[in-house]
Amino acid sequence: MSLTTNPRTTVNPNRPLSQVRPKPSLRDKYGDRAFNIAATTVLLLSILAVVYPLYFIVIASISDPNAVYEGKVWLFPSGVTTEGYERIFADSRIWNGLGNTVIYTVLGTAVSVSTILCGAYALSRKDMPGRKILMLLFVITMFFDGGLITKYLVVRDLGMLDTVWAVVLPGAVGVWNLIIARSFFEHTIPNELREAAQMDGATDFKFFFKMVLPLSKPLIMLMIMVHVVAQWNSFFDALIFLNDDSKYPLQLVLRNILIQSDVSSTGTTGGDIESYAAAQRIAELTKYAMIVVSSLPLMIALPFMQKHFTKGAMIGAVK
Repeated sequence: MSLTTNPRTTVNPNRPLSQVRPKPSLRDKYGDRAFNIAATTVLLLSILAVVYPLYFIVIASISDPNAVYEGKVWLFPSGVTTEGYERIFADSRIWNGLGNTVIYTVLGTAVSVSTILCGAYALSRKDMPGRKILMLLFVITMFFDGGLITKYLVVRDLGMLDTVWAVVLPGAVGVWNLIIARSFFEHTIPNELREAAQMDGATDFKFFFKMVLPLSKPLIMLMIMVHVVAQWNSFFDALIFLNDDSKYPLQLVLRNILIQSDVSSTGTTGGDIESYAAAQRIAELTKYAMIVVSSLPLMIALPFMQKHFTKGAMIGAVK
């Protein structure tokens, strides 16, 4: 019996037919190479489009504003100066705002992540009475909102105005994050694992803290990252609910300093062109420096959190 093969197929008599693979043609090789080149080019351009604006802000914050306006700053700084950073850090409000932001971020993230994890796990349990009704009530809040005035009245009547809780509690539970966490628990934590733990005498609380949370590290780190970024960049709630300047977060402090710099630059009178130009120069330096100051801590911290995004923790868990 003869064996008929494709002209591009090499058959080794010592190998089974299931392992016989046709050799790629010259056309296939060039097609794969062209695809790889195109995909790499698109990826590099996408990275450049994201990274370069950040790099430009950094070099512009230490460059002469006149050089920035003239287009001389695009790859390397020109007329290096640290005047913008010196003026920012010389203001005591910056350090006070930084301390407040750290407190709001740590406390707000802890409250939000704890609440979302506990609520999402409870809603993921099919044996929980009324979970569909509760989930429906949560989803309704995504489409209908009471508005800013109602929110302010609730915070005021609860006695939280001008306190840290006015910044932390109103947005503690994000419904979208709750849905993500609930879906994660439903599809990742098998019911057989809970039944095995119950057979060993584990209560629901013990199963949640000893089994569910250790197996949910990717979800926990995702929730932490999302809420850290949101709390760090948040300023609107503080603007509405806080009256004491000493309790302002960093973003609100930087906003006030920026407004003050713009007012100073536009309020120059008497036709003094040199004074106006100097004020404009300081305002531009301050803008770029503020962006770097407000963004740099997160840019440093987030890469260290990236390593916790691991998968495969559930392999063998049921066994």
